[in-house]
Amino acid sequence: MLVNKKLRSSKYEKPPSFYADVFYRLKKNKTAMVALVVIVIITLLAIFAGVIADYDTQVIQSNPAERLQKPSAGHIFGTDPMGRDLFARVIYGARYSLTFGLICTFTGLIFGCLFGAAAAYFGGAVDTILMFIFDCITCIPGLLLSLTLVTVLGSGMVNLVLAITISAIPGYARSIRAIVMGIVRQEYIEAARAIGVSHWRVIAKHVLPNAIALIIVNATMHIAGFIMSAAGLSFIGMGIQPPSPEWGAMLNESREAMRMFPHTVLVPGLAIVVTALSFNLLGDGLSEALDPRMKE
Repeated sequence: MLVNKKLRSSKYEKPPSFYADVFYRLKKNKTAMVALVVIVIITLLAIFAGVIADYDTQVIQSNPAERLQKPSAGHIFGTDPMGRDLFARVIYGARYSLTFGLICTFTGLIFGCLFGAAAAYFGGAVDTILMFIFDCITCIPGLLLSLTLVTVLGSGMVNLVLAITISAIPGYARSIRAIVMGIVRQEYIEAARAIGVSHWRVIAKHVLPNAIALIIVNATMHIAGFIMSAAGLSFIGMGIQPPSPEWGAMLNESREAMRMFPHTVLVPGLAIVVTALSFNLLGDGLSEALDPRMKE
């Protein structure tokens, strides 16, 4: 009798949603969960940086009396060549890196989805022309194109975002085109076309929502690249300018002291590596969680 009740109750149980199923499989990936925890910690440090350290006195203002101090109780990561606290500068620098990565990702997704979905959906001449343009842009290495654009536009946060986003759009468009091409051939897309639904409504209401999971994975793995591109441009003096605590700019400021005081470059360098690696590992975990073959 008890067995029959369990069978009847399980018969009417609501199946788990798609995203709940994905998160369940993601939780099994210990590496991805550790990466997620690291990203959450870095994000929280960036959000509450103003509570942890004072921006003017510990991040911007020079203090020659405390320059190049090694890690200690007073300065857990030591100080830089200007006497500023490295821990305070790193957590404030996380604001620049995360903001930059998210803005570039969001902007690149908008234009990538627009051009990639249009190329896959319409095909023919639209696909040929768009892919030809993107092939021409892709022939130029991304960092070189970003460097050229920053040289023309000038340094600064806005121009840096614009330069790297433009260089990243072809990659986004190609990835989204490949994703959408597998969807536009489905019967429900043909049915929507047959009853007279407009092309852009089909793309917005039927194509992109069904590709959103793979798009999120693609975006997560691109954030790491954007963070490293920003740090690279700032390191050579073409991105965020000192005394702003951007991680690449911090590396540039500490070049001359790195032999005698390696902590001055190890701290911002590890911040870049750990953050980028965490986003890549999370992206790998999401990719595996979304793979139908991973279902039990």
